[in-house]
Amino acid sequence: MASATNNELTEGILLGMGNPLLDIQVNVEKDLLDKYEMKENCAILAEDKHLALFEEIVKREGIEYIPGGATQNALRVFQWIICKPNASTFFGAVGKDKYSEILYNQSKNAGVNVCYQVNKSVKTGTCAALIYKHHRSLCADLAAANTFTLDHLQSEANDALVKRQNSITYLVSS
Repeated sequence: MASATNNELTEGILLGMGNPLLDIQVNVEKDLLDKYEMKENCAILAEDKHLALFEEIVKREGIEYIPGGATQNALRVFQWIICKPNASTFFGAVGKDKYSEILYNQSKNAGVNVCYQVNKSVKTGTCAALIYKHHRSLCADLAAANTFTLDHLQSEANDALVKRQNSITYLVSS
């Protein structure tokens, strides 16, 4: 079976739609997990009681900001493997804030063509990635990621991106 070389892969061959999240990774102690009623190695959606967690961890030293969300992560890995910029295109919704700027810049630097729908009234989705010893606990606040609408795909520029896809796969994640 023949396989495509990197030179044969066109821009936009892989298209994804999902929840763009900015992971905020930081080392923590067990008492922070307890404070927010989180368990080691859990993955939860943020509730009202977790919202202060995000404000608390960004004040800590040693935080890392990492583009996240399942689909966007898959596209970043794809880009890393093939080493050809813009072979993948990602659609999702973000807020208009410093986190969307970080998310955009880091995803573009990874080679992903990001086409975010910007919602000025909701903050960018984030995920607290809390590292305690060898455990990783996740708390996701989807925020703007939940506001994506299909009309974003119908703009002239985005419609052209979708229609030009010589796509091998479309990735869609909730």
